[in-house]
Amino acid sequence: MDAIGVSSVADLFSDVPPGVRLDRELELERPLAEHELQRHLEELAARNVDTTNELSFLGAGIYDHYVPAIADAVLQRGEFLTAYTPYQPEMSQGVLQAIFEYQTVVCELTGMDVSNASGYDGTTVAADACFIAKHATGRSKVVVTEAINPQVRQVVKTYAPGFGLEIVEVPQRAGATDADELAAAAKDAAAVIFQQPNFFGVLEPAADLAAAANDAGALAVAHVDPMSLGVLEAPGNYECALAIGEGQGTGNYQSYGGPHYGFLAARKEFIRRMPGRIIGETTDTNGERGYVLTLQTREQHIRREKATSNITTNQTLLALQGLVALSWLGPQGLREVGETCMSLCAYAQRQLGLELLFPERATFKEFAVRVGRSARDVIRDARARGVHPGYALGRDYEGMDDALRVCVTEKRSPADVDRLAQVLADVAA
Repeated sequence: MDAIGVSSVADLFSDVPPGVRLDRELELERPLAEHELQRHLEELAARNVDTTNELSFLGAGIYDHYVPAIADAVLQRGEFLTAYTPYQPEMSQGVLQAIFEYQTVVCELTGMDVSNASGYDGTTVAADACFIAKHATGRSKVVVTEAINPQVRQVVKTYAPGFGLEIVEVPQRAGATDADELAAAAKDAAAVIFQQPNFFGVLEPAADLAAAANDAGALAVAHVDPMSLGVLEAPGNYECALAIGEGQGTGNYQSYGGPHYGFLAARKEFIRRMPGRIIGETTDTNGERGYVLTLQTREQHIRREKATSNITTNQTLLALQGLVALSWLGPQGLREVGETCMSLCAYAQRQLGLELLFPERATFKEFAVRVGRSARDVIRDARARGVHPGYALGRDYEGMDDALRVCVTEKRSPADVDRLAQVLADVAA
């Protein structure tokens, strides 16, 4: 105050008219001591319900897969936890290498040539794929299947007016998409987006759907579950142009719906149209291996009219957590997780003894059953017994008010499934 020539703190507010000053203490509760504050926060947190105090079979895009302890250990290292955009490569080699390794893993999983450094989530990367397809083909129609995650469809529709896109939906037929019907809709389309496995948990005829898109000159875009790719074919192997998806199941906690990370991989010909950043490998002046930001397509870095993305902060930290978990699993571990999910899913279908919504369809880790009355009411009554039995499909699909979609990951045991069967027997019709 001596330095700036005032005698009191009040002098700093001398230009504020007295009529707008509060002129009294704020009406706040008394401050809490540290131990009191901790107890208060614990009481607030206790109102939440999570998988430590409720047996969950929810799924529907966010999954209760195991997150290894090493994933948390790596993420808590300061050089990763506090890292921001690696603008100075000489100062950011560790982060850049981690992103490079992430891109490599995504390409290995999806069978694609190139991956970006992650997206926001599994919905916005679908919108990004539409933008890529429009610029690559010069067309403005995008075909999406009804059996894709409803949130993905909604986000694509939200972005469509800004991108100048027309969205056409192909209805599901007995839980899957008909390739001939898709082929008819794909004429003059920029992209065809389908999900494998789809939102009902059903395995789509993915190769046929991709072929239908390619025959129409559209880009085939597969929205895939990375945890399924230990047992299911990679999208690049059935001629998809892009592979996208939600990465949460690989190494991320459910976190009440987010934040998580999305992934987007493509054939090399689309590399300059991909959103976000792409890390490349090079050598320094001493001939040593190094990593740099090779491509950046956001408008901050290039001319606005040339930009294909306005992504600022990507989800690098969460993508790194996915990388650690996938590296921990390895190819064989990922396959074993997939086989475990499929086996438990088949066991659950037998044990529940309920009518399957799509009895002729193959599934991965999710399936739908009819519960004889409102699925929302069944969920409410089951949760009162400490079990979340699944997702009410009637929220998104007409005529499915009594349909419950059940998800079984490797974290569920046969005993857990038996408990679910007993609870549904008690609360279903």
